[in-house]
Amino acid sequence: MTPAIGSATPFPLLLVIPTGIGCQIGGYAGDGLPAARLLAAASGCLITHPNVMNGAALYWSDPRIHYVEGWALNRFAAGDLALAPVRQRQVGLLLDAGIEPDLRQRHLQVADACRATLGLAVGPVLITERPLGVALSRSSSGASGGGLQHPDELLRAGERLREAGATAIAVVTRFPDDNGQQELAAYRGGNGVDGLAGAEAVISHLLGRHLGIPCAHAPALAPLPLEIGLDPRAAAEELGHTFLPCVLVGLSRAPDLVPLQPPSPLAASAVLPAGAIHPAGIGAVVAPAGALGGEAVLRCAERGLPVIAVQANACVLEVTGAALGIPVLPAATYAEAAGFVLALREGIALQALVRPLASLGGADAPL
Repeated sequence: MTPAIGSATPFPLLLVIPTGIGCQIGGYAGDGLPAARLLAAASGCLITHPNVMNGAALYWSDPRIHYVEGWALNRFAAGDLALAPVRQRQVGLLLDAGIEPDLRQRHLQVADACRATLGLAVGPVLITERPLGVALSRSSSGASGGGLQHPDELLRAGERLREAGATAIAVVTRFPDDNGQQELAAYRGGNGVDGLAGAEAVISHLLGRHLGIPCAHAPALAPLPLEIGLDPRAAAEELGHTFLPCVLVGLSRAPDLVPLQPPSPLAASAVLPAGAIHPAGIGAVVAPAGALGGEAVLRCAERGLPVIAVQANACVLEVTGAALGIPVLPAATYAEAAGFVLALREGIALQALVRPLASLGGADAPL
């Protein structure tokens, strides 16, 4: 029997908080997690990307939240992929040859700790044949970016891990320690952009697109000196020697990426594993009001899905609904966005929650 539509039925929701653009919520060390937890409770099914969930040594596991790397999330929004939940993954660990021996050992100890303490299946481990050579950059808007000197080496190493049995890959690359002292100080003080995030997104997108399996990235850095005026949003990055724990936990249950066949990938009749989430079921997307230009948001808008734009989550961009010519539901905060999601899930007309409520029988009522 098909369950009745209502609060008992999950309402698949996308939460997008672009990385490397200085978002006040979700632009730091996993500080988007409270919003993700709230929206997961409101929707019953939240699909979001690693930088929303990753808090270095901190992570919040919730079966209603699906950890999907940004490239795959875009493809899901476009209707090219479905998501099939899994119980456990074999997470291969890909380490950059540019990581110094002591720092490499710290990351291996993190992996062992996740095996022994959390029961995760981690391995095999592979070290690239040569350093990957991470380079960082900034756009004219202030957004962070970057790339690799040897992307082919990354892809070959990923292929070898997949062939060895890995069903997801955590990649750790050595990032430059000198990331601009003023920029780093601003970020740690809560007034800057994450200078690493843009390059991290490039690395995980590249690997995920090439392999077609869940992938996520953690930077390897030398420990920072104690900072007295540290912003709470950056504090999770100060708790340990690595950013790897949250990546391993997130990937351990990241859903399978199930390709959907053309010519009509959005047809809901596609045969999928039990419990799979089809893109035809997406109910809405939530994103910062000034960062609506990403592929996932635009694809949802093209399909006529509600775009909930959170005003309070300011960033260095001003790509608004008005600038793009797309209608949005403006939400002051993520708490208000969760209210919109509950109304949509329950089938409550949002106009009914606003006053004054115009009469349908007025003299100027449209036909």
